[in-house]
Amino acid sequence: MNLFDQTSTQAPLAERMRPQRIDEVVGQSHLLGQEAALRKLIEAGQVPSMIFWGPPGVGKTTLASLVANYTDAAFFTLSAISSGVKEVREVIEKAKNRSRTILFIDEVHRFNKSQQDALLAAVERGIITLVGATTENPSFEVNQALLSRCQVYVLKPLEIEDLKGLVQRALQEDKKLAPRKLEVGEWDALIRLSGGDARRLLNLLELTADSLPPSKKKIKDEDVVAVSQQRLSRYDKSGEQHYDIISAFIKSIRGSDPNAAVYYLARMIDGGEDVKFIARRLLILASEDIGNANPTALVIATNTFQAVTVIGYPEAEIILSQCAVYLACSAKSNASYKAIKEARQLVQKTGDLPIPLYLRNAPTKLMKDQGYGKGYQYAHDYEQNFASQEYLPDELKGTKLYEPGQNAREHEMRQKLRALWKEKYGY
Repeated sequence: MNLFDQTSTQAPLAERMRPQRIDEVVGQSHLLGQEAALRKLIEAGQVPSMIFWGPPGVGKTTLASLVANYTDAAFFTLSAISSGVKEVREVIEKAKNRSRTILFIDEVHRFNKSQQDALLAAVERGIITLVGATTENPSFEVNQALLSRCQVYVLKPLEIEDLKGLVQRALQEDKKLAPRKLEVGEWDALIRLSGGDARRLLNLLELTADSLPPSKKKIKDEDVVAVSQQRLSRYDKSGEQHYDIISAFIKSIRGSDPNAAVYYLARMIDGGEDVKFIARRLLILASEDIGNANPTALVIATNTFQAVTVIGYPEAEIILSQCAVYLACSAKSNASYKAIKEARQLVQKTGDLPIPLYLRNAPTKLMKDQGYGKGYQYAHDYEQNFASQEYLPDELKGTKLYEPGQNAREHEMRQKLRALWKEKYGY
């Protein structure tokens, strides 16, 4: 069974050139090589529930079409953009009367929790075999119960030679393009503007070919640029680039490089990233990576979030840039971040240890009679507002979780803690 009509020249070039056999696929040799497990499963027509994860235009939908071609099963397709629980349940009902049903869901990451839950029972009971395609990391966007029942296959970006091979094959084999005897004289614009996306590449090739006069046989960079309405950014705010670029942005600020920070900020702004998403990440970084080395950083990040939420683009880029540069140039400390992580690990390891009685609240007479609050030393009643008493559960006496960072502000904090708690915590 073929998912796509490739006989009509009215279909986009990317659809006309979609592989019908495994050997026609370019790239993804780790999945489709002669000895690869996925290839053997597809050729045997015995595929498990699985999710194809990779950037746009690297072959996720193509693999789904190959599953359809090689599998003796009822094959249904849904798009998560236009389908919901109702459509999923209709397929499941049809599948109950068949020996085997495969359901392909494109952009499965766009299904919300209730839509994914509607799939779960049918996949678990074997009523349907799910084949999903996503540009998002499934760990973030597919609920764990469904994910645990699917094999995830990661598709890699296509190499430049793979992309060139696709173009050459289209020029030689496509019924519409082959008779024109076209050649590519310059590759830069085609490769650069397609951003590694095979679908975009082939469709850009077709647009360029259609724009050429019949007498012209060589495709030049200027021809490609002329038909491009605008620069096609690789940044995909709903795909893998969303995570890669924000990661580089945060790591550049953490690494005190304002130049790299504003570069990645520009990439996100240029790609249309949500202004509040960027501002939220700056807020987190201000506490996680700067913390008490410069408490003002959190104030500035908070004000940045409030300001850009009110203002929006394009002016918000100025405020985001100011904040990113300030945070990048600030002193850094992850001491508070490490402290809470260690504390949570300690809690998970030791469980619900009893709180010392003198630290407990005693709102009733019965609780007072049982010793709640008895012996508590109110710090403000003592010199320097400090009373040396145990605050941790007995089993954890002397456990140090916070270690001040190596910066001027936290050095002051270390000095104070040393004066108060040197004998107990060793500051």
